[in-house]
Amino acid sequence: MASYPRVATFKSAAAFRERLKELGVELPVEDELLAAPESPLAQEFTVGQRRVGNRWCIQPMEGWDGTPDGMPSELTLRRWRRFGESGAKLIWGGEATAVRHDGKANPRQLVASQKTKGGLAQLRETLVEAHKERYGTTDDLLIGLQLTHSGRFCRPNRNDLLEPRIAYHHPILDRKFGIRPDDDTVVMTDAEVEQLIEDFVTAARIAEEVGFDFVDIKHCHGYLLHEFLGAHTRPGKYGGDFEGRTRLLKETVTAVKSACPSLLIGVRLSAFDLVPFRPDPEGGGDGSLGLGIPEAYEAHLPYRYGFGVDPDDPTRYDLTETKKLLELLKELGVQLVNITAASPYYNPHLQRPALFPPSDGYQPPEDPLVGVARQANVVRELKRHVPDLPMVGSGLSYLQEFLPQVGQGLVRQGWMDFVGMGRMTLAYPHLPDDTLSGRGFQRKLLCRTFSDCTTAPRNGMVSGCYPLDEFYKARPERERLVELKKSL
Repeated sequence: MASYPRVATFKSAAAFRERLKELGVELPVEDELLAAPESPLAQEFTVGQRRVGNRWCIQPMEGWDGTPDGMPSELTLRRWRRFGESGAKLIWGGEATAVRHDGKANPRQLVASQKTKGGLAQLRETLVEAHKERYGTTDDLLIGLQLTHSGRFCRPNRNDLLEPRIAYHHPILDRKFGIRPDDDTVVMTDAEVEQLIEDFVTAARIAEEVGFDFVDIKHCHGYLLHEFLGAHTRPGKYGGDFEGRTRLLKETVTAVKSACPSLLIGVRLSAFDLVPFRPDPEGGGDGSLGLGIPEAYEAHLPYRYGFGVDPDDPTRYDLTETKKLLELLKELGVQLVNITAASPYYNPHLQRPALFPPSDGYQPPEDPLVGVARQANVVRELKRHVPDLPMVGSGLSYLQEFLPQVGQGLVRQGWMDFVGMGRMTLAYPHLPDDTLSGRGFQRKLLCRTFSDCTTAPRNGMVSGCYPLDEFYKARPERERLVELKKSL
């Protein structure tokens, strides 16, 4: 099993900086945790014509706990209520919401439709009411709904049944997820893509009608619209060169802007892909999952199966097209972007750095701090390229005790405009309020990246923080999860 020093062992900012220096990575770590109004994280920011009260952002966190017809459950409402209580003033999408049934990543994912409109309105109202009750006003709160089609990773009807719709055949991912390379029935036709654009418009109208401030046209993590950005080998107007591979994005954003003029538009973007990883078949030497290693790619060079990846060495990223895409987003009138990376399905150590892998993952092949710094430095580079496009950074939960102090530095030095909080939100939603109010933070609630919130849904259970949230500790799934992890 890989062994890296745990973040909790570093007792000062100086000691933490020394570890970063040993790793050869750069992150701005401030010595003192500041409260409002002095903290950079307490500063207001303007998105479009909207005032956002601070620099904390709650990232989309799915619970795999909606109803089979795409409505929120009591578990979903509880999570959104806690988002509202968090103190963050930017709520990025709450969670991924499919624009139609066949685009669901799991049978209990939310869906945006006329049938579920009332449920989406209830979610938003629950969040807003919780925020107003705790903070007195929602005038500086910006709430979005993330719209998605899960593409290659669709499981709309059964957790154990993959029903993929893909942009193109990927020689490694097809094999990894059991798609026959000669089965073109799973490849979306241009006509189906055109219908999908209408589905996004319909979902955006619903979001607008129930009061969301913006929609996220999701282009990340290997889901369908992200996959189209890497569709180099796809024939026709939605593939091939940069213009073709971004046509779906352009037509979707343009159509949503035309249909919903009062909505702001955001894009959550995987800034780069790398070749998929797998656990080393030699294992961890102690019965554990092996270290993550790249899938064999030598037969597929130049590598034409991703976005923001070096075609000659797909273990390295190349931001040339990413920068070009951000310029395009600005031209299209997109008002904010949320930068993430890669995919949780085939290289999770890049997308969400963690010390403990999920059940379908592998041991981290690098100190997770390297992954945190990689994403932060990518946002820094992209922000320098398009400085007036508001940006959220991701992949920061592994910083744990040092998340607020690094976040202060990231915002103060202009690496990013908003500090995104993902898995940490499930364990400790009130971290933004606790730190900005001067109360400090509760170490016992800090996410330690045990990955139970991923292992549970990968095995048909609802997602939540089973180690730290007393509510989920008491649920029957916890016992199942404990036994499952023992068996692994």
